[in-house]
Amino acid sequence: MQTVIKREGLKRSKFHAKRKELLSTLPRIEARAVARFVRISPRKARCVINSIRGKNVSEAFNLLEFSPKKAAKIVLNVLKSAVANAVNNHGLSEENLYVAACWVNDGPRMKRVWPRGRGRADIIQKRMSHITIIVRDREKENSLKAEKSDGKSEENK
Repeated sequence: MQTVIKREGLKRSKFHAKRKELLSTLPRIEARAVARFVRISPRKARCVINSIRGKNVSEAFNLLEFSPKKAAKIVLNVLKSAVANAVNNHGLSEENLYVAACWVNDGPRMKRVWPRGRGRADIIQKRMSHITIIVRDREKENSLKAEKSDGKSEENK
């Protein structure tokens, strides 16, 4: 749910000041957490992330807690952090939260040399990940959508 703000010929500094002011007045319905430089391959972490996308937070906790994968423990910590951010920073209710978006990006790679036969060497790439999870309050989101649809129907009359 992105809010589009038009620049209308303003200088960059004035535009960003106006944008920040406008965004601070909007109700908070989402929170995020990011774990950067995590020592796990993004391909392995995506497998776990895809299983929790769109699920309620309690259901996601259960999936991650009983998953045998190494990535599950890491993703569980990020999800706990996102939920804590939502509850403590934005005053959202934990029962209404769901995983709105989550993704894994590549981090930097550590390159290591592996000696091979006849004086040669191979490079081993130890991959890192950046894991992002966004949780959203379903009830507040639905109420905002209802308010917007009511406003549009009144304009059409």
